[in-house]
Amino acid sequence: MTLDIREVTSQKDLRDFIRFPFSLYKDNPYWIPQLTRDEFELFNPKKNPALSLCETKQWLAVRDGKIIGRIAGIINRNEAESERLARFGWIDFMDEKEIADQLLLAVESWAKEKGLTGLHGPLGFSDMDPEGMLVEGFDSPATIATIYNYEYYPTYLESLGYEKAVDWVEGRGSVPPEPSKRLVRTAQLVESRFKIQTLKIKSRKHAATRGREMFNILNKSYENLYGFHPLTNEQIDYYIKQYLGFVLPDLMSMIVNEADELVGFAVAMPSLASAFKKANGKLFPFGFYHILRGLKTSKTADLYLIGVLPEYQKMGVTALIFRDLIRAFNKRGITKAITNQMLEENQHILTQFNDYQENGEMYKRRRCYIKHFKTEQ
Repeated sequence: MTLDIREVTSQKDLRDFIRFPFSLYKDNPYWIPQLTRDEFELFNPKKNPALSLCETKQWLAVRDGKIIGRIAGIINRNEAESERLARFGWIDFMDEKEIADQLLLAVESWAKEKGLTGLHGPLGFSDMDPEGMLVEGFDSPATIATIYNYEYYPTYLESLGYEKAVDWVEGRGSVPPEPSKRLVRTAQLVESRFKIQTLKIKSRKHAATRGREMFNILNKSYENLYGFHPLTNEQIDYYIKQYLGFVLPDLMSMIVNEADELVGFAVAMPSLASAFKKANGKLFPFGFYHILRGLKTSKTADLYLIGVLPEYQKMGVTALIFRDLIRAFNKRGITKAITNQMLEENQHILTQFNDYQENGEMYKRRRCYIKHFKTEQ
């Protein structure tokens, strides 16, 4: 009954790595499976441009021929140079402390060999990947953009010397039947005072033409957020192709100034959690049908991305964004909204979420853990 930590070295190993959560969470109603095709692409350097900036290894925990855990180690070269940190991600394991211990030890040993002084995570290759270990809200379904994990995960990490680096929270609330009069007045005042307006998005193709501007706004507005590193042009082009060909134009908000320059935006989508659950990691033969149906019938919206240029952040641009989204949600019959994760100290955006939704609450908390290695004497 020896526990073996085995590095992923073949396509079969990678397939086992990607498929392990399907057995671990098989009967869990809250876990949402990712599409295995997308997961393979993430680890393919020919597909994922983030891998040109990162070095990565993956490991499996195996006992008696059965896979019982997995973990990925990541070295983002910019982060390694500036902070001397490595990352861990894609961590899953059965309810046994030794498995967690040995998986993390594999990544720690690798990071030390590379001359690094600490490890933090769960994090991905970039800020566009799911990140943060769930520490509160285990009894609610994940979204397709977030991680789900069992309640014993953080307990074992903390017993191994990992401490809180930062927390993110997620909110949910009811969509009001129309934007409040206060919100509409505020948006109108901001429009007239600062000469900005909503851009009418005609199609996915039209949205994609503003994609570079969108991700450049993310680079500028997220630059001081924990774990964020600016996206390269190659990454931006990758995400434009991957996401903007899939979005629904009416659930986007783009705000432009007098020069027709994008100053803020938001992207929301109907929740596809139920559709992904039914698809069970596969697009075909029926997964694609469930996803298309979910796009048309879901009454819950997920707010994926929101960004405003730093020089416009105190001008009330988000009033226009939330006004647009509330109107769009009502046209589609969407009655509930869920945010993506937000840093707990970002009081500005947290307050706005509560102001613009009904019965808003922060119902989940995620944590990035960190461990600094002891210096050997």
